[in-house]
Amino acid sequence: MSTALAVYHGPFGRVALYSINRPMATHAHREGHLTFFVQGTPSHVTASGVTCRIDAGTAGTVNPWQPHNFVPGDMSDGTLFLVLYIKPIWFLQVGRNAQNALRFGRDRVAVTPQIHRLVQLVSTLLLDNEQSDLFDGYLYELTRECYDQTWQWQPDASPLECEPAPPPPAPQWTGVRDYRVRNSIKLMNERIGDEIALDTIARDSGLSRPHFYKLFREHAGITPNVYLNTLRMENAIDMLTKTHNAVTSIGLDLGFASQASFTRFFTSNVGIPPTDYRRVASVVN
Repeated sequence: MSTALAVYHGPFGRVALYSINRPMATHAHREGHLTFFVQGTPSHVTASGVTCRIDAGTAGTVNPWQPHNFVPGDMSDGTLFLVLYIKPIWFLQVGRNAQNALRFGRDRVAVTPQIHRLVQLVSTLLLDNEQSDLFDGYLYELTRECYDQTWQWQPDASPLECEPAPPPPAPQWTGVRDYRVRNSIKLMNERIGDEIALDTIARDSGLSRPHFYKLFREHAGITPNVYLNTLRMENAIDMLTKTHNAVTSIGLDLGFASQASFTRFFTSNVGIPPTDYRRVASVVN
């Protein structure tokens, strides 16, 4: 069964050590996403139609709001990964450079000795539950090493180092031109606790269902289903880590008919059940 050894939330976003033995549904995050192999069997992440093998020599990158899924290489014992979800604003502020927008230039990075060392340091601090100032520093250095590598190109580079990723543009919610799409985004945020039917959102935004899906994808870069599921996932994580509400209550508050349906949703989008996530998660403001 997939499980988490440690999850740490902070101003940077969140970092986790996951042992995963089940596929994950197509989903997205507001954060930049990095996946590092730690132990077990190589696995695969597919983002925007491009599949990246995650192994000892290769880490995967996913841009903010880029839809992706995960397929484990071992569906019995699972594989251990260090997974980073880095907030773009934190990366920008810590880097103190307006050019440091968190958009990776490729879908993968070669695990250099320096990246391997940083993965080990971050993993050790997570397991030891020692989230000191050093942790944030190592985390930024690791993210920056990967970010820089994805934008580098050398004439004698290997195919791994040269392969470009085809990520879609990141959604710019404040820049969505169509007022009906803006209204649908507003309605999904307002009705996050309801049993939301996207057909109803489309109708209340003045659109037919096919036109709604077409416009939303054109203006937002993702489907309304992925956007809504991201909202639910984010709200679920917040409630699990910032409240003492029962898991059943959290599921009902987010519009799920039962704890079982909420657990299935959370596991397919986060990788582990909500009870396990709450058990290991720690939060520092």
